[in-house]
Amino acid sequence: MDAYDKGSDARHGQDGPGGPAGPDLPESEADPAETTAPETDGAPDTAGAREVAGVPEAADVPEVADASEAAGAHEADVPETAGVPEVAGAEAAGAAEVAGAVRAAPPGTAQPPAPRTGVAALSPRYQVGAVVALAVVAVAVCAHIGMVFLHLAPSNTLTKQHGDVVDEWVFPEFEQNWKLFAPNPLQQNVSVQVRAEVSTADGEIRTTGWYDLSAEDGRAIDGNPLPSHTQQNELRRAWDFFVASHDSDDRPVGLRGTLSETYLRRIALLRLDRDGAAGPGGVVERVQYRSRTTNVEPPPWSGEKVSDRPTVRELPWWSVAAETRGAKSGQAGQAAREGGAA
Repeated sequence: MDAYDKGSDARHGQDGPGGPAGPDLPESEADPAETTAPETDGAPDTAGAREVAGVPEAADVPEVADASEAAGAHEADVPETAGVPEVAGAEAAGAAEVAGAVRAAPPGTAQPPAPRTGVAALSPRYQVGAVVALAVVAVAVCAHIGMVFLHLAPSNTLTKQHGDVVDEWVFPEFEQNWKLFAPNPLQQNVSVQVRAEVSTADGEIRTTGWYDLSAEDGRAIDGNPLPSHTQQNELRRAWDFFVASHDSDDRPVGLRGTLSETYLRRIALLRLDRDGAAGPGGVVERVQYRSRTTNVEPPPWSGEKVSDRPTVRELPWWSVAAETRGAKSGQAGQAAREGGAA
């Protein structure tokens, strides 16, 4: 069939062999529908319509399919934002992408360093000082623990060679014993008392009454939430030291016995001076100790029977001339000055 036959009612589209008007037909005989109102489905469909409207040919305008493929490629290049809901409209999607970018920092962004604490927060100079102080404290603690261990340990080579050094460190502040954990802890009340012979200002000698030093310490401790170490332990430990270093006849055993006597004499002078036993112008010449020991009554359910009669131990008189030599010289000097003034 001839494609250009006038009797043919077939319509030829853009892909027809001769176009819509054909080369042999005049423009006036062309189909009016094709020249005036081209068929459209939202976009030009024929080359004739583009020619009538003055639009460039298909070679100059990208096809719709090509535009769709470009749009798809653009969407594939843009990463999807996790956690952002799909919304209608380009503006909402752009806002969501910006918000996601603000919330999630890029992986390459440097994080701020964590703040330093403890010794690391100090300057280098103070760090060195702190390290030195900690080292000194550690050495002192280790040395103290070693001394106490040697004091409690059985006799060995170190205690035989360096026993004096260990005792000087331990006594009297850090002395250790097992009386608290013994099968039979102390169950006695020991009261230590002292009296003195005093030379008065007119040359007479008088003897004071007994001063109960243990009762004075008890009154100082009673009701005191923070009693001093001397009030709790000075007199008690001094008396235990004396008893452990003397025999039943009150004779010293070794050098520690003599040391315990000197310790008790000085305590007696301090307490008597505090109580004003010598009086105005008087000087203590000798002191004498005694102890009064009473058993603690056991509980009724124990069935144990103990004596309630106190045991008294009285020591001989001790001269304190060596300790009071300075006081006597001062008193003599004062008397000489008074005589010269007269």
